[in-house]
Amino acid sequence: MASLKEIKGRIASVQSTLKITSAMKMVSSAKLHKVQGAAASFAEYESRLSAMVATLRSVSEVQSPLMAEHTAPKRAILIALASDTSLCGGFNNSAIKTLHEAVNRLTEAGFEQVEVIPIGEKMAAAVAKSGYAVCGEFATSIGDYDYARVAELTEWLMEEYVAERIDCVEVAYHHFHSMGRQVARVDCVLPLASEQLQTGEDVSEIEYIFEPSTEELLASLVPYAIKTQMYEILLDNTTSEHAARTVAMQTASDNANDLLEELRLTYNKRRQQAITDELADITSHE
Repeated sequence: MASLKEIKGRIASVQSTLKITSAMKMVSSAKLHKVQGAAASFAEYESRLSAMVATLRSVSEVQSPLMAEHTAPKRAILIALASDTSLCGGFNNSAIKTLHEAVNRLTEAGFEQVEVIPIGEKMAAAVAKSGYAVCGEFATSIGDYDYARVAELTEWLMEEYVAERIDCVEVAYHHFHSMGRQVARVDCVLPLASEQLQTGEDVSEIEYIFEPSTEELLASLVPYAIKTQMYEILLDNTTSEHAARTVAMQTASDNANDLLEELRLTYNKRRQQAITDELADITSHE
């Protein structure tokens, strides 16, 4: 049976933990609101850009080499996103599980080489432990990636795809649905599928005049659309991470509060019992 001193020490320890989890929840919540606003705005921008490219595709026979499937695919690149730190519930475990499933699926699809670009320190550790082939020497910390860094990576991938040194590029990440639901998914980035481009309107009856030519517009807009898609995925994954961490820290804080109530109740009962025993001992000697 724990002594009053031990119970008091446990109460102090849980109180200290509660302060940490509460502070982490507040920080994650603030980061979530900031990145969620940026993600929502950028998603609207990406949607309109995709609609623009889809309109060009629907009224022209010109096809970008970034949208053409390779006839004999051999090499696939999987970009896998997770977080740099822990304490975000099952977020990283779900991301790592999706990584394994995607690698197995690509291997079964007939790709001779499946290489991974891990983004997020937890993902980099999982890839190293699994022994997967790592593509290139790219930054592993997700905190190092802003739009310029994402555009640089995407530019390299597009150059490799056009040169047919890469035949498929997929991204494994978490899509944010709500505070309590972040879904792991895998999207194909290259080749850019026509199904990913939605005009949102019927363009069959509209006559367009293009300046410059359709070929020049597609050559400029398709790479830019792929870059924006990649950055939107990064923002989506970051939003999911902060949401998962906020929920995890809220749950930890709730558990700490419940444990504190139990410990205080136990402490008070033991203290009352000790007082009762002392009084009984005094009265028995009178």
